[in-house]
Amino acid sequence: MKNLRNSVQLIGRLGRDPEVKNLTSGKIMATFSLATSDSYRNSDGDKIEDTQWHNIVVWGKKAEIASEYLKKGAEIAIEGKLQHRSYEASTGEKKYITEINVNELLMLGGKK
Repeated sequence: MKNLRNSVQLIGRLGRDPEVKNLTSGKIMATFSLATSDSYRNSDGDKIEDTQWHNIVVWGKKAEIASEYLKKGAEIAIEGKLQHRSYEASTGEKKYITEINVNELLMLGGKK
């Protein structure tokens, strides 16, 4: 059975075009935000839309494909794992970030 200990599957839309970086190690990575939305009705019967934003990281050939074919608003499905990291901002403040490191990426919808 596939390892389910740290597995995330999402379907959503890109919040921005992928940003591609070529690292000094020779690796290529792309980052972008992904919005997932859910809706429900509250006790008054009003429809409530709940949108969550996710930080996505794609490596290697998938990063090249993402940079070439994905644009803001595109609908995709991803499978990956959660990663938490921290860094120090220029102000000296410690920042924490949660990202999804993509293993599989599927473009949804037809050609435009």
